[in-house]
Amino acid sequence: MRTLGFDGRMGASGDMLCGALLAAGADPDVLTPVEASLDVQYAIDETTKNGIRATTVDVFLDADGKRDDPDDPDAADADDANDGHEHHGHRHDRDHEHGHDHVHDHDHAEGAGPSRSYPEVIDLVASMALPDGVAADALAIFEVLGTAEAAVHGTDLDDTHFHEVGADDAIADVVGASLLLDDLDVERVVTTPLATGGGEVSMSHGTYPVPTPAVVEIAERAAWSLRGGPVETELLTPTGAAILAHVADGVERLPTLRIEGSGYGAGGHEFAEHPNVLRALVGDSEARGSLIEDEIRVLETNLDDATPEVLGGLHESLRAAGARDVSVVPTAMKKSRPGHLVKVIVKPEDAERVARRLAVETGTLGVRETGARHRWIADRAFETATVEIEGGEYEVDVKIASDSAGEVYDVSAEYDDAAAVADEAGMAVREVVRLAEENVRQ
Repeated sequence: MRTLGFDGRMGASGDMLCGALLAAGADPDVLTPVEASLDVQYAIDETTKNGIRATTVDVFLDADGKRDDPDDPDAADADDANDGHEHHGHRHDRDHEHGHDHVHDHDHAEGAGPSRSYPEVIDLVASMALPDGVAADALAIFEVLGTAEAAVHGTDLDDTHFHEVGADDAIADVVGASLLLDDLDVERVVTTPLATGGGEVSMSHGTYPVPTPAVVEIAERAAWSLRGGPVETELLTPTGAAILAHVADGVERLPTLRIEGSGYGAGGHEFAEHPNVLRALVGDSEARGSLIEDEIRVLETNLDDATPEVLGGLHESLRAAGARDVSVVPTAMKKSRPGHLVKVIVKPEDAERVARRLAVETGTLGVRETGARHRWIADRAFETATVEIEGGEYEVDVKIASDSAGEVYDVSAEYDDAAAVADEAGMAVREVVRLAEENVRQ
């Protein structure tokens, strides 16, 4: 499987992603539709970060382009934080100039163009001459951004007004990254945990802690995880987070790859010990599709005086509090007394609430958290199977388990549905299960 892996230890921004994709082998000529639609030009250069050669991508206005008023606070607040101005800017201290035209004598597109609403951005992207798949990716990324902004500001998606990410350079980053990803023609994209940086950042609405509210909203819906540090500067921007939220699965470490291409996309910061770069690796992975990594916590407590009624009710009460799974295991306790070990799988954000419910329901004096931090789970979907029994049609929900490559490895009829059909049709439950699962497999 042709796989693209990002090393997220120094975060990501739109221009860093574009630079990393170009360095890994994407063709810069595919960016032409963006330049034609926005009256901008990409400047693709090289620099050195702590001894590492990296690709830089800047977006400049054409000679006849117009800039917003530089005193406009929103225009000064454009998206890519991994750059060298006070918050969102690009550094121009590049060591080399090469590639997609020399346009450094033009105005930078940072914050340029109108401050657009979400529908205006969507209309603009839809008007570009983009391949269908690229257009779908770009629109989906802006939906991720718009949904996050709407959640932060308490607005409807269509009423959301982009300040930073509606500017020309941010649109060029999103659509450019979509074009470059399409050109690399990979089957899977993964990223290790993304570093957010730390400290505070100034934006159009005020000063906020890192990660910014929009990044947090995006991360809640993403398949990858966040990691603080390693510096007190914003490293992960909303644009970078949204692109990766749409295209990338999260992994703890990069997979085994037969490397075909690699490279680094440069940010604008200079750090004494950390190169401000995003590494991309492209290669073939012989592994089949994997299960999905799911961040969890495991809670446990031992009980030696719980009644059967209490134990029987734990599944329902703990699930209502947020538990993902509950197990009650018979065990021997001190003085050889019979007892029970209760194990509960929860999401990290639900751990404290579920632990309290477990204590209240059982009277236990303590709940411990074990060392497990992740589990590997299937991608689960449900399909309604229609089974025919003696001229009648009945519906049974069937759970389908597949890996990250979409390969189905198990189908399982929902027992309650099958039991209801069996009771109505006068047939054995296992026969209804067999018919429903065969229907889905076909």
